[in-house]
Amino acid sequence: MSTIYLFRHGQAGLRDDYDRLSELGHQQARQLGAFVAREGLRFDKVIVGGLRRQRETAEAVLAALDAAGLAPNAVEHDRNWNEFDLDIVYEGIAPQIASADEQFRAEFEAQQNLVRAGDGAIHRTWTAADTTVMRAWIEGAYPCPGESWAGFVDRIRTAGDRFRDLPAGARLAVFTSATPISIWGAAAFDSRDPSHIMRLAASSVNSSITILHWRHGELYLASFNATPHLTDARQRTFR
Repeated sequence: MSTIYLFRHGQAGLRDDYDRLSELGHQQARQLGAFVAREGLRFDKVIVGGLRRQRETAEAVLAALDAAGLAPNAVEHDRNWNEFDLDIVYEGIAPQIASADEQFRAEFEAQQNLVRAGDGAIHRTWTAADTTVMRAWIEGAYPCPGESWAGFVDRIRTAGDRFRDLPAGARLAVFTSATPISIWGAAAFDSRDPSHIMRLAASSVNSSITILHWRHGELYLASFNATPHLTDARQRTFR
């Protein structure tokens, strides 16, 4: 049996500067690192996605492991573990929906006004406009210049194909994001259903730990979205 640890990045930045860790995100990452080190986990390999927020989270954990004498045998960077690009999805689809749906146009304009006004809550809130845009992208309802939903899922599933080749007893860590983790959480139940994936992603806590086992040619979900290192409820954030 091999074991795969999927680590979600810490809390990210604001909507207009999302791909970085917030101050709280850095704290979550350091606490994750301290916990992993206390557990005495030594990884045969660590894979880090290409996004800044993923790298910053990995750096904090790797520093804690190194200080504890638990440096992994290998660290690899793989952009295939990147989250989908919500900015590209929005830029490609939102104007098309707005031209056809007056209610959406009003919701989207109100959201953008809050961002421009510096409203703090809007940066951590999943809005009705977000849901509409995501649903349209997943369903392929409008042309979008970036990655399709199906292409994104295929990319993440392909990135994890190496799970099958891990030797017995191997321990692999992947630093990635909510939706890639949820794609593999659903895969443990042979599901590609977008509603299953997105419900898992919506519940994903920043810096959470998901554990998969590969055993006898099958994938098992051992733990999903665990946060034993976040002892203060105020540290458990979703965006």
